[in-house]
Amino acid sequence: MWQSYINAFKNYLKLERSLSENSVEAYLHDAEKLYQYMLLTDPAVSPMEVTERQLMNFLVYLGELGLTAHSQARILSGLKSFFKYLLLENLIQRDPTQLLEAPKLGRKLPDTLSFPEIEAMLAAIDLSTPGGTRDRAMLEVLYSSGLRVSELLNLRLTNCYFDAGFVRVLGKGDKVRLVPIGEDAMHYTRIYVEHVRSTLDVQKGDEDTIFLNLRGKQLSRISVFTTIKKLADEVNIKKNISPHTFRHSFATHLIEGGADLRAVQQMLGHESITTTEIYTHLDRDYLKQTLREYHPRSSKRS
Repeated sequence: MWQSYINAFKNYLKLERSLSENSVEAYLHDAEKLYQYMLLTDPAVSPMEVTERQLMNFLVYLGELGLTAHSQARILSGLKSFFKYLLLENLIQRDPTQLLEAPKLGRKLPDTLSFPEIEAMLAAIDLSTPGGTRDRAMLEVLYSSGLRVSELLNLRLTNCYFDAGFVRVLGKGDKVRLVPIGEDAMHYTRIYVEHVRSTLDVQKGDEDTIFLNLRGKQLSRISVFTTIKKLADEVNIKKNISPHTFRHSFATHLIEGGADLRAVQQMLGHESITTTEIYTHLDRDYLKQTLREYHPRSSKRS
């Protein structure tokens, strides 16, 4: 049902609005994204039955997946065109996007998990399964090192220097940084690599990727997001949780514990004109010592 209306929308954009091929494709992708979301949440709902509340939840979902406010605003613009088309065709009587506002382009920090909440989520993982063993290692790394989800998924075996207590991370703008990693994260990652990953039929191109699905392919962002949401539900955490919540919690817990803000900024890979210079004065031993002293899960395993 959705696909037929999206196809008709395509003809409207081409013939009546005379948009360029790139603009048409962008609008269609926006409508397709909403369609995919509705399949996950309300598969029986047609385009004519979509409500303002469902669209608001869709925008929240995009944010949880890591899309910036700019990207969310652009997608909303495409959806406004789609529902305007349905209105022009008398397929709907009211445009559900009419009162929706684009996300503010200012930065909004996500919810933070407390240390007991982090512990509860980690404890809820079933370590008797291959997927559970991987998920425990994955979330330990997220919380131990404050990585972005893209950095986690692109982490390489050859970039893990566990003897030195560091991982080499490729961040935004292809900037490389060395980030200290906690003892628990190294412990569970070793278990995963030795007892689960080694049994997988690793697909071509992913031979050096650490975190794989059970078919031997690199994990997707959606997979990590879904895992975290499921664990939060299992332990009755009602906050708006995403992979970025672990990154923000990592930084918050370090700073609240007394860690030097400059060290935390370097571990996160945040750079600006005013802070880049002081970053150069921080050596690796200092960063590792900061993690050991102030991170709640950094103590050495007995």
